[in-house]
Amino acid sequence: MFAKLFQKNTAQQQQPPSPPQPPPPPPPAKDNVSKGGLTRKDINPRIALHYGIPSTASVLAFDHIQSLLAIGTLDGRIKVIGGNNIEGLLVSPKQLPFKYLEFLQNQGFLVSVSSENEIQVWDLEQRRIASTLQWESNITAFSVIFASSYMYVGDEHGMVYVLKYDAEEVKLVPMPYHVPADLAEDAFGMSSPKNRSVVGVLPQPSSQGIKVLIAYEDGLMILWDVSEDKAVLVKGNKDIDLKCEITADSHKEIGHKLSDDRSDYESLVKEIAALCWASTDGSVLAVGYVDGDILLWNLSSTTATNKHAAKSSNNVVKLQLSTGDRRLPVIVLHWSSHGPHNEFRGHLFIYGGDAIGSEEVLTILSLDWSSGIESLKCVGHVDLALNGSFADMVLLRTSGMMGTSGTLVLTNPGQLDFYNDTGLSSSIDGKFSKALSEAISARKAQATYSYGNTNWPLTGGVPSQLHDAEKYQVERLYIAGYQDGTVRIWDATYPTFALIYVLGPEVKGIDVANANASVSALEFCSSTLSLAIGNERGMVRLYKLVCSADDMSLKFVTETEKEVYTLDQGDGPQCTAVFSFLSSPINAMQFANSGTRLAVGFHCARVAMLDTSTSTVLFLTDSLSGSSLPLKSLAVFSNSFDLINNSEDAESTILEDHVRLKVFAMTKDACIVVIDGNTGSVLCSQSIKSATELTSPSIYIIEGGSYISEMSSGKHLSVSSQKSDTKSESAPAVSCSKSSPLKVDHEASAKAALFRQREENFLLLFCCEKALHLHSLNEVDSDPIQKVNLMKPCCWTAPFKKDDKECGIILLYQTGEIEIRSLPDLEVVGESSLMSILRWNFKTNMEKTICPSENAQIILVNGCEFAAISLLTCENDFRIPESLPCLHDNLLAAAADATISLSPNQKITQGASSGILDGLIKGLPGSKAEHHVDHLEVCKNDYAHLESIFSSPPFSKPSIDLAYEQKVVELSIDDIDIDEPLFVSPSSETKKNDTKDKGTERERLFEGASTDSQPKLRTADEIKAKYRKEDASAAAARAKDKLIQRQEKLERLSERTAELQSGAENFASMAHELAKQMEKRKWWNI
Repeated sequence: MFAKLFQKNTAQQQQPPSPPQPPPPPPPAKDNVSKGGLTRKDINPRIALHYGIPSTASVLAFDHIQSLLAIGTLDGRIKVIGGNNIEGLLVSPKQLPFKYLEFLQNQGFLVSVSSENEIQVWDLEQRRIASTLQWESNITAFSVIFASSYMYVGDEHGMVYVLKYDAEEVKLVPMPYHVPADLAEDAFGMSSPKNRSVVGVLPQPSSQGIKVLIAYEDGLMILWDVSEDKAVLVKGNKDIDLKCEITADSHKEIGHKLSDDRSDYESLVKEIAALCWASTDGSVLAVGYVDGDILLWNLSSTTATNKHAAKSSNNVVKLQLSTGDRRLPVIVLHWSSHGPHNEFRGHLFIYGGDAIGSEEVLTILSLDWSSGIESLKCVGHVDLALNGSFADMVLLRTSGMMGTSGTLVLTNPGQLDFYNDTGLSSSIDGKFSKALSEAISARKAQATYSYGNTNWPLTGGVPSQLHDAEKYQVERLYIAGYQDGTVRIWDATYPTFALIYVLGPEVKGIDVANANASVSALEFCSSTLSLAIGNERGMVRLYKLVCSADDMSLKFVTETEKEVYTLDQGDGPQCTAVFSFLSSPINAMQFANSGTRLAVGFHCARVAMLDTSTSTVLFLTDSLSGSSLPLKSLAVFSNSFDLINNSEDAESTILEDHVRLKVFAMTKDACIVVIDGNTGSVLCSQSIKSATELTSPSIYIIEGGSYISEMSSGKHLSVSSQKSDTKSESAPAVSCSKSSPLKVDHEASAKAALFRQREENFLLLFCCEKALHLHSLNEVDSDPIQKVNLMKPCCWTAPFKKDDKECGIILLYQTGEIEIRSLPDLEVVGESSLMSILRWNFKTNMEKTICPSENAQIILVNGCEFAAISLLTCENDFRIPESLPCLHDNLLAAAADATISLSPNQKITQGASSGILDGLIKGLPGSKAEHHVDHLEVCKNDYAHLESIFSSPPFSKPSIDLAYEQKVVELSIDDIDIDEPLFVSPSSETKKNDTKDKGTERERLFEGASTDSQPKLRTADEIKAKYRKEDASAAAARAKDKLIQRQEKLERLSERTAELQSGAENFASMAHELAKQMEKRKWWNI
């Protein structure tokens, strides 16, 4: 892959007009190089954007409502991926692996647990850490109660704690509630080891967070009720009473065997390795063990009616994936039900449990126990071959049921594969013009439409709203060439890159040999919107991104002939010329003279100059290297000025463009050759003494004087200066008319003097593996005016600008370290590394996929990762954070919350839930109806009652009955009695009154009723006499009296408050005076 980032130059447009400047000082002498304007404060390395999955990915988390996927890594990074090319990278301060990763569903927060037991809560909207908590013990189990902000934390000592994330306070709060480690021994008399680690904490579905299953490493499992602080179920190895044993070996037929034998498990300690719920109501639990066994426990028949929990159940089924004696531990278990109305059938995803030494696969079993768990049947078995070593997996749920729309499987290194349910079921069963901006806007609209037809399952996130189609202007293009000869072009104006063009190696209607060779060089001219593509077979293709009707011809230039073809009008870029006259790989290319010239450097150390306007080859040099070593770098200097002859006749004013081109070529044998760009003759050459310095050479032309400012001030007669073409071709082109040239009356010697004077203001920088050389542009064959020896081998360099002036150079070493030096003094002003910024290790040939921008941005590719680094503090071309997409959809979250509030206690069916939530989502702007929301699960979970449960320690609160929870009594101002005597009745009288009230309770309840079973009919007059005590006028008068009494009470309250405040002030004054008096007294006077 070969890539480049091309950016338009907006510095002159953004800067205000500068005031008149005094005459610049004379150019510095060679031995007194001026100091650069770059300081350490100007350097701030940071990640501007990141795409792809890190190669160190290890753990997954999924937000089912927001449709977001989080990927944790082994080096402290978290990648968040949504839909429509929305991605975000979260970087932890410590480079540590993540053990656990969970979303706070639909809340915009992500919780991670590092290997050093630091719990971090990430704010997805702000893309930063919101709160951290360092846990003292080793965390061995972690789980978030679905759709809540409460978390269970199990540790190595057998304790289970509760945490809450308070979004208002922005902090993690440890709750007083916990589950003690010795609860089994205290409640049931079971012996427990001193260090019984918790290996699993699973909140039971459909229990509103009240019940949680706690699994210990020695096989003990306890279903704990947090509202009553008691265990409702205890299971262990002694409770295993197999009713059925199933062997699902992929190499044999599925076998079913009935068994009543429990002797093998009474004395055997089976260590738990993985577990999951295998039903939507929490009645069946699947447990994987270290020895490779899988047990399905039926918990539905076990209930606790007293203080002690039931201990035995005969419904246990064993699954085995292999009949071998030595099997792998069951590491991962996941269950996918066929639907809420078919809870007895589903798919069990298993990683592990197979024979040691077998092929690494993900096993999927289709299970059916519609006739009871003891009659469980394995009706299907599939081994899913993996593309790498298994890391993790998640199931994507569909709308309104517990089934899945697909499965995401993460394998190493950093590969994410999606399998939909249908497939699995069948297997089981520069300055860019406005024209380019408009063309790209239309192309992006088409790409967005086609994106919805892809199979990518995620739809989360909200695209940035900064893009305005009417005022949209393309600012950057990212162009990449590939080994198959194709070229892809992205709009890189915003952090979310948009693919706009894909250029294939073939040319429509023309058979071009060697067109599918690997791309080896790219060059783009922003003034003419021309793209040059060079490949390893010596072919150069020229494209115009925006073409007119006059550009519908293709010139095919070979070594002997030139053919012209007529092309059909089409959308997108058009190929205008193909050059194929030398079968040598192209190593370097550069546009010059406003895109009308293209210098091409070949691997065989030959240089060609192409005229892009006429599609002709101006010259082709002989080999520049005596030892036939390849050409490695190329730079073109365009020395031009305009001569204007003004006369009285306006029609005789004609503009002539005088251009002198110099091509600087560097070969691998330390030879620097200067070529006349107009004729192809060699002007001079220079060889550096140490040939070992040029393993990865590069050459740059930088501005080092003040001659341009003098020319812009208009001091040189009628001669105006134009800034030279640089490698990025960012300067705007000078418009030249097509009129016939005018004879110039100046002497040739005066013209040559102007050329030499302008060249003195530029420097030539040679970058080698171990040194940097700085030469004057017109004295290449002399000694360098500045030389710096490097302590480490350098593999890549690139200069950059600040305030539209070249001020520094970036050096990348083979160790992965990044160094920033100022120009032209070459002093170090900043240091960093790929490891500290991106957590990347440097790899061989990584420099071939690095491309810079003129504003100190570096774009790098590493495996499946793509990243852009910004080095300057003042640079913010991507408009971060305004242009970043939002990782949390607040509109979708509000729609889901509204659905829950509409029917918090109703069991909504699939169709009803889909209609309510989908209707809300479709009516919200900026949201998408494709979100896969588990409506049933969301509506079932209302965890407001957990606040009162977890706010107090266990065994210290009264029993809470959720069905008959007492209402909170609210007092009003009318209930407050002021200045009224307080009457306290004796205790005996109180007891009598209570007894009397209880005795008359039945009479008051059945007041007016007889002992007859038939109800007594009453007339309208009887009802009026019973309930109408006063007329309307009396009721109004009574309400008026109440208002007057209320006003009087408020006034008395205000008076009391004033009196209390006055008394408090008097008391404070007296205390202050007393303190002063006591300070003056001696100790013997006290």
